[in-house]
Amino acid sequence: MGDHVHVRLSQGLSVSEDGELIEHSRCRCGATFTKVFDAGGGEPERPARS
Repeated sequence: MGDHVHVRLSQGLSVSEDGELIEHSRCRCGATFTKVFDAGGGEPERPARS
């Protein structure tokens, strides 16, 4: 049998008390992942125009 590759399935987003965006995901094997994006400072992103 081959090696296991985690497939991250989105479980939702939340915002911390410090204003950070937190992405929650999990794999079908039961592993969980959390990724934190620092939203402080800077300008909001604008979609590129084509």
